[in-house]
Amino acid sequence: MLNNAPVMAVLPAKDINRAKAFYSDKLGLEPAQTMEDEALIYQCANGTGFMIYQTDNAGTAKNTQMGWDTDDFDREVEELRGRGVVFEDYDQPGLKTENGIADSEWGKAAWFLDTEGNILNITQRK
Repeated sequence: MLNNAPVMAVLPAKDINRAKAFYSDKLGLEPAQTMEDEALIYQCANGTGFMIYQTDNAGTAKNTQMGWDTDDFDREVEELRGRGVVFEDYDQPGLKTENGIADSEWGKAAWFLDTEGNILNITQRK
């Protein structure tokens, strides 16, 4: 039943206007819809999207909350860095990054935080 329904990620934001500025200025995304000034809906490729909503719970998750799968990882990383995005470095079992990038047999990945403390990533599978 649900396998035929589109999926939308939902991210928290303590300051919806600050989050909107980050997604616009750093990621080049504009909301497709605004809901009562407390939620923003963004559309991405192939019918996917995400919503950001205002809540004091933002920044409390310690896991990746949303990611983009890209066909040109290196170009995306370069463009995001050029816009001021800082990639996280990890050194833990099963995940080690160098200069913010993990490169393994399955592909490449990089993680970064938005202004609300949400962990986001981009990947390219081999």
